[in-house]
Formats: sequence, structure tokens, C-alpha cells
Amino acid sequence: MKRKACFLDRDGVVIVDKDYLAHPHEVVLTPNAAQSIKKLNDANYLVIIVSNQSGVARGYFPEDAINDVHERIRFLIDDEAKAVIDKFYYCPHHSKGAVAPYNIDCECRKPKLGMFQQAAQDFNLDIENSIMVGDKLSDIQAGNDFGCIKSFLVKTGHGLESLADYSTKKYPQLKFNVAGDLSEVVDQILRNK
Repeated sequence: MKRKACFLDRDGVVIVDKDYLAHPHEVVLTPNAAQSIKKLNDANYLVIIVSNQSGVARGYFPEDAINDVHERIRFLIDDEAKAVIDKFYYCPHHSKGAVAPYNIDCECRKPKLGMFQQAAQDFNLDIENSIMVGDKLSDIQAGNDFGCIKSFLVKTGHGLESLADYSTKKYPQLKFNVAGDLSEVVDQILRNK
């Protein structure tokens, strides 16, 4: 049976965005993130993180640091709301990075679809009823290109900056809704079920 997913960007959506976060003790959940993820769990959405983490390619931290941060997020959302993230996907690459083999133009860095395609292989996804939530236009572009039924741009993280940068001339094909934060998104999703 196919399952719908809610794809979440990590920094600025689930956790407070701290540039190139590499230390688990610095992880802070955004307000109501754990409770929102729990609501998605209860509504039978797979909760999947898709996150660009170019700090590895830039030499700011080793790839292992990403997994340590993810384990801290898992602990915090479980502790706060008994919520579960089904899978974390991340892209450690950047074409202008300084560290080989990560300094490449890959297929997984959003807005490219590598992480989404991997999730589709790993899970039997109902793509047409899946949702993308992000704080950058690259998140929205990826959600649109992957075929998600809806994409949401939240005002947390880089969201307000992204809205200011948005131009229908530059991004005429982007379709998205705007919400204050992840909890507003989840309330809209569940209200329209």
C-alpha cells in the first residue's frame, strides 16, 4: 500500500537555523515542531527530512557530525512528544566545496531530486498526495518538481527572506502556500484531509 509523505527541510523548519550546525548540543527545535511531527505520525504520514548540508563539502565539519545532529533531533522530538522521523536524507555536496569527494555538482542537492527519488525507492510513496515544507525556494522547487500535491514555504528560518526574493518572473512555475511555521502547515494539512 502506498503511503503519503511529508517532506521537511531540517534547518529553519524542524530546528532553529544556525549556520552550518555541527554540534548536537546546539540543536533547538522550532516551536511546536515535535508536536507537529507527532500529528503527522498520527495521521499516517511518513515524516522524511530532506536537507542540504554543504558544510561537509566546505570543510566546516565531518559527515559524521550530521548523523550526531540527527540523533539529537530524534531524541528531542521523542522526549517532547513521542514523535518519529521516519528517515533523514541529506546532501553533503557543493560544487564550490573545498573537500573531495564532496566538492561535486551532484544530483541530490535541492532543488535537484536525488533525495526524493531515494525516498521513493526506500518507501512505497504516494507522491501525488505527499507534501513538501521548506523555508527556501529551492525546497519549493524540489517539491513542485517531484510532484507533491502541495508545497509550503514557512516564514521561519530563511522563509521571510525567501518571500522577499520571490519573483514570479524568476520562478513563474512555482506553486506554494505560505504558513507561519510547521505547526500552521500541519493544521492546514489536517483540516483539509
